[in-house]
Amino acid sequence: MAIWLTKDSRVIVQGMTGAEGSRHTRRMLAAGTTVVGGVTPGKAGQHVDFDDVRLPVFGDVASAMAATGADVSVVFVPPKFAKAAVDEAIDAGIGLVVVITEGIPVHDTTGFVARAVASGRTRIIGPNCPGIASPGEANAGIIPADITGPGRIGLVSKSGTLTYQLMYELRDLGFSTCVGIGGDPVIGTTHIDALAAFQADPDTDVIVMIGEIGGDAEERAAEFIREHVTKPVVGYIAGFTAPPGKTMGHAGAIISGSSGTAAAKQEALEAVGVRVGKTPSETARLVRSVVS
Repeated sequence: MAIWLTKDSRVIVQGMTGAEGSRHTRRMLAAGTTVVGGVTPGKAGQHVDFDDVRLPVFGDVASAMAATGADVSVVFVPPKFAKAAVDEAIDAGIGLVVVITEGIPVHDTTGFVARAVASGRTRIIGPNCPGIASPGEANAGIIPADITGPGRIGLVSKSGTLTYQLMYELRDLGFSTCVGIGGDPVIGTTHIDALAAFQADPDTDVIVMIGEIGGDAEERAAEFIREHVTKPVVGYIAGFTAPPGKTMGHAGAIISGSSGTAAAKQEALEAVGVRVGKTPSETARLVRSVVS
């Protein structure tokens, strides 16, 4: 079992005919994902060949869903057009939209996240994220499929590269689902959303949560863990050495005074029983101590 993305998911790619969309569509297909088509305005009726698979191109998401039964969209659309693309997917009623695009204005993200919440039927993952992978079942986004295999660890992370590193460090144990939620100031799916889903998943035994400096998402996650999560959680906070007032990598990774520091987040998590590693490798060792 996996959360949100399974072997039965039917995926379309908005921007499939572009360079990035095409490249990662091929990788998703190689990972066993059921990609059923792409969406590019003005190119309806065309087809794109990916090795031994020929995929149709549709002019809009609603048409793609009607023809293919798609329930997941992965968005590889330039920032300028991303809001329109995501709004279209939401209005079409698709269940999951994975927004890979980096550099979307916060105002645009706020708009489409609010639109998704109001719809009551569409979950947004991202933007500026690596996507979601359920090893052995499906892969929607840019997470390399050959890092790890299926297992019983659930992973939720703000950082793409740290997602990959923890997957590699724990590759012998394997993962149920790995979710890269993105590091922008406004995102669709939060740590809390993933924690709740992993808590409810009978095939996830331990949860790894990767956060980073800036904001209070990890502190809010700690409160949720205290009240709702009974499975063991192991954490890592990126940015212990980051200087105050500096944006570090992600737009949301900025600290001001004592607010949003790695130490404050570690303290909040440890107060509710979460073991927190100071490095990715130490975090992996903590996970092994939990599952052994």
